[in-house]
Amino acid sequence: MNLKEIHIGKLIQIRTDEKKLDKDRICSYLKCTEDELERMYEAKSMSSELLLKWSKLLEYDFFRIYSQHLIFYSPPAVNYQKKGAVSKNPMPQFRKNIYTSEIIEFILDLISSGAKTKQQIITEYRIPKTTLYKWVEKYSSSEKKLISLQSTPADD
Repeated sequence: MNLKEIHIGKLIQIRTDEKKLDKDRICSYLKCTEDELERMYEAKSMSSELLLKWSKLLEYDFFRIYSQHLIFYSPPAVNYQKKGAVSKNPMPQFRKNIYTSEIIEFILDLISSGAKTKQQIITEYRIPKTTLYKWVEKYSSSEKKLISLQSTPADD
């Protein structure tokens, strides 16, 4: 999946095909015609309300695709608030970037396959150097432990 260029209609169509949902059921749930359904599949973007309905119907968080795009491709936020100052911002405050296991696996696959160097990943995806090195250490040691457990003979 290309996180840089998101075509949500195509992704919805792929998930719909995976779930093997009947067009009549989809149209009934979304209160739309088959022509409108086809236009949704061709749409590069759609309203958040409609995307929420699709997410519920297909049991898939399509919003996460956009969140992952922000993690990879948006500049880091600059926080000008002084330490100890109370924020009066009415917007919800989220924790620091949270990387999903799929993202971590994707990044580690790029490194292990030699497709990208650690420095390229740090530069292109703006992943902090310490975070990347912690992933490499954590997941490569887990892999080594798993391999050693698998190669040990079973107790009789």
